[in-house]
Amino acid sequence: MAPALGLGALLALLGVLAVSGGQPKVLHSLRYVNMAVSEPSPGIPQYVEIGYLDGIPFRRYDSERGRTEPLTPWMAAGAEPEFWDRETQNNERNRLMAATDLERAGGRYNWSGGLHTVQWLYGCDLLSDGSVRGSSRYGYDGRDFISFELGSRSFVAADGAAQITKRKWESDGIVAERRTHYLGNICPEELRESIGYGREVLERKEPPDVHVSGKEEHGILTLSCHAYGFYPGMIGINWLKGDELRDQETEWGGIVPNSDGTFHSWARIEALPGEREQYRCRVEHAGMPEPGIFAWEPESVWNSTPVLVTVSVIVAVIIIIIGLGVWKLRSGKREGNGYNPAPTSESQQRVWIQILWAGIPGWRPGFQRGMGA
Repeated sequence: MAPALGLGALLALLGVLAVSGGQPKVLHSLRYVNMAVSEPSPGIPQYVEIGYLDGIPFRRYDSERGRTEPLTPWMAAGAEPEFWDRETQNNERNRLMAATDLERAGGRYNWSGGLHTVQWLYGCDLLSDGSVRGSSRYGYDGRDFISFELGSRSFVAADGAAQITKRKWESDGIVAERRTHYLGNICPEELRESIGYGREVLERKEPPDVHVSGKEEHGILTLSCHAYGFYPGMIGINWLKGDELRDQETEWGGIVPNSDGTFHSWARIEALPGEREQYRCRVEHAGMPEPGIFAWEPESVWNSTPVLVTVSVIVAVIIIIIGLGVWKLRSGKREGNGYNPAPTSESQQRVWIQILWAGIPGWRPGFQRGMGA
C-alpha cells in the first residue's frame, strides 16, 4: 500500500530536505501544494494553491478570494501586478482541471458522494553542483496516486486505478514531455525569479541551537538530538556510534517551520545504557562553519552550580524575611515614641521581590503566579 500523502509527507517534500552524505546540497527549493475538494463550504474553498520557497509559504490562491496573492512582504513588493494577473489565470485553469480529476477519480474508486479531495504536489530544487531536481505527485483522499520524477522521466503508479492513468500517459508521451519541460526549465526559472525578490531574507544563515537529551526506560536508553531556530531549512542530523553513522537505527522528525521563519527538527536513536558514551550527534548546517558533534552529558542535580546558587538565594531570602519581621516587630514597639515606619506600596514590594528572585537561574517574572493564586 502506498504511503499517505498527508500533512507529514507534504512537509517532508516542501524542499525542507536533510543534507545526506556525499550528495549535492539543496541551495533553494520551490514547491506548490494544490488541493481541491468535492464539497466546498464556507471556510473550505473548492480549490487552494500555496507556494513554498525554501519551505516558507510565499503565495496563495483560493477559489473563494479568486486571486493569487503574496504571503510575504518581499514578494508583495517585488512582483509586478502583471505577475499576479498571470498566476491568477493559471490557477483558474488548474481549478477546472482539478474538478475534472475529482470526477474521474470518483468513477475509478466508485465514490458515491461525500467529501473527497485531490492533491497535487510539484516543484524543483537547485543543487550545489548546478543540477536541478524535480518531481510531481498526485494523490486522492490523502493517498498517493501517481508520481513523476525528472531524473527517471517515468511515472510510478500507486495502485490498480493509477495503472490505467500511467498506461495512458506513457502511450501518448505528451504528459511526460510537458512534465519534463516544466520541472527542468520553467520551474527553475520561477525559482530563481522568486529568490530575486527575497534574496536578503532567503539567503541569510542562522545556525541551529542544538540540545541533546536522554531517557532510560525498561533497560533502553533513548537519545534525542534537537536542532532549533535554524535557517535555511536544509540540515543534516545524524547519530554516530564511535565513528560510524547509524542511520538505519535512527528515527528522524520532520523539519518543521517556526512562526519566526526559522525551522526545527530532531533525530532519535535507541542504545544500551552502558554504551551511552559511544554515541554522538552530528549536525551539519549552512550556518555552521563546520559540522558540530554533540553528546548527552547528564548532570547530577545536587552537584550542579545553578542549583547551589538557587539554594543560596532562597536561604538569603528567608534570612531577609526573618530580618524584616524582627525589624517590623521592634518598630511597632517604638511607635509610642513617635516613630512610625514608612508604608511600603504593593508596587515597591513587587520590585524588591523581583530583585531577590532575579538571582535564581531560570526564573522570570510571572512564572510564580500559580503559587497560591
